[in-house]
Amino acid sequence: MNKITMLTGLLISSLMINGCSKNDREPVDSGVESQKAFSVVELDDATFDAAIASGVVLVDFWAPWCPPCRKQLPLVDQAASQLEGIARVAKVNVDKGKSTAGKFKVSSIPTLIVFKDGKEVKKFVGVTQPDVLVKAVKAALQ
Repeated sequence: MNKITMLTGLLISSLMINGCSKNDREPVDSGVESQKAFSVVELDDATFDAAIASGVVLVDFWAPWCPPCRKQLPLVDQAASQLEGIARVAKVNVDKGKSTAGKFKVSSIPTLIVFKDGKEVKKFVGVTQPDVLVKAVKAALQ
């Protein structure tokens, strides 16, 4: 295996494990937005603070140009279906919620944060499985 092939493989593996940084902006038509789950609310800088002010909320910071984020979206939908009636689930497109992403030091996406009464309780960076997310939300409810 030559060095270029090996380095390319390492780079792709790193992106899949660690997520995308804000500097990795590659426009991609995801087709994901047409498959929104009714229980996942879209937030932006104007709506974010009020949405997380009370109760427990799981927020997915993502962007449509980020391949790992597109992989994360259906996993968030699965978690949302398990959390229906227990906690709220939302997502923030970092391109539309730059101030909010900056406030919570989101420098790699996907980043998922569990909030309780407006305060960060748990943060996950990179693709995270639904059972891990549900467990974290239920722990925050305790």
